[in-house]
Amino acid sequence: MHTSHAPDVLIVGGGIIGLVTAWRAAQHGLRTAVADPAPGGGAAHVAAGMLAAVTELQYGEQTLLDLNLASAARYPDFTAELTAATGMDTGYRPCGTLAVALDADDRAQLRDLHAFQTSLGLEAQWLSGRDCRRLEPMLAPGVRGGLRVDGDHQVDPRRLAAALLRAAELAGVEFLRSAVARVECDTGRVTGAVLADGTAVAAGRTVLAAGSESARIAGIPADVLPPVRPVKGQILRLRIPPSHAPFLSRTVRAVVRGSHVYLVPRENGELVLGATSEEFGWDTTVTAGGVYELLRDAHELVPGITELPLTETLAGLRPGSPDNAPLLGRTALDGLLLATGHHRNGVLLTPVTGDVMAQVLTSDTGELPAYAGAFGAQRFAAAARQEQTV
Repeated sequence: MHTSHAPDVLIVGGGIIGLVTAWRAAQHGLRTAVADPAPGGGAAHVAAGMLAAVTELQYGEQTLLDLNLASAARYPDFTAELTAATGMDTGYRPCGTLAVALDADDRAQLRDLHAFQTSLGLEAQWLSGRDCRRLEPMLAPGVRGGLRVDGDHQVDPRRLAAALLRAAELAGVEFLRSAVARVECDTGRVTGAVLADGTAVAAGRTVLAAGSESARIAGIPADVLPPVRPVKGQILRLRIPPSHAPFLSRTVRAVVRGSHVYLVPRENGELVLGATSEEFGWDTTVTAGGVYELLRDAHELVPGITELPLTETLAGLRPGSPDNAPLLGRTALDGLLLATGHHRNGVLLTPVTGDVMAQVLTSDTGELPAYAGAFGAQRFAAAARQEQTV
């Protein structure tokens, strides 16, 4: 069985990265199709939706920081455009983030992070423990200090995915509700894919945007397959009853016993608590240990959390690349492009990924824009070839 009209672009994967790529491609006049049995799902269905370019900064990630900041700056207009197109709310909130320290060692590390942020020209305000508790009264009495970052916002990834799905539909994107069984090649060029239901889809270009599953698509030579791995994250959702509101006014995060914990309050009374980071292959089991550790660490940060109803436990798989930065643009195989490997920044990088992929798909050269040049899909293959010649 074949599709009746060959799309210009076939997107493999209907998570938020695939959806934003499809939406932007369709807006640029490209006939676009998305292959996914359940579009709107993927890792974003589990994610908390922190847009934390500043508070999640890590040493050695200055290049990624620039891309993160560029995408964060797009979010107000991006979500406004989505809402105007669909009438759907994305849950975007410019509420800010507070990163706190619970002991002397954590305080010293947070001070170092603040110095690093300041050296890069980032806006973050140091607060005493008392000032932190004044800002968020539910914090534990033992909080020793914190960083207030008003520029780190949040969005609801589930609402974002639903809005992107609707926007893509309204833009004329065709949805093929089946998984891709294999990519089809002819004389060294990708020509489309065969779906799990047997449908053959011919396409001018094919974009792998299937998250961690992108490395398991059949039909692609081993040296072209994206080097992405699954990174498991367990997350909890709780409900803030009216009797406990207001609970938190902004995202609150900390490092407890070396593990990151964050609490993201939604305007609808939901509180998202996460997340573990585990490299155990493809397992998505929610474990008693994972739930315990998250609740234990969150309780040290915000003791009142134990009074809240627990409404959901879930685990998902983030797509991690070797440097935990995205793989974007053309591969060495003609007709095949990547939009995957975003690791913990998939939600944050959604707006800029859509812009980057639209430019790649519509430009005469197919080159990445300069601001995304460090995240080319072929950078690890090129490094491997260079090592072989040394």
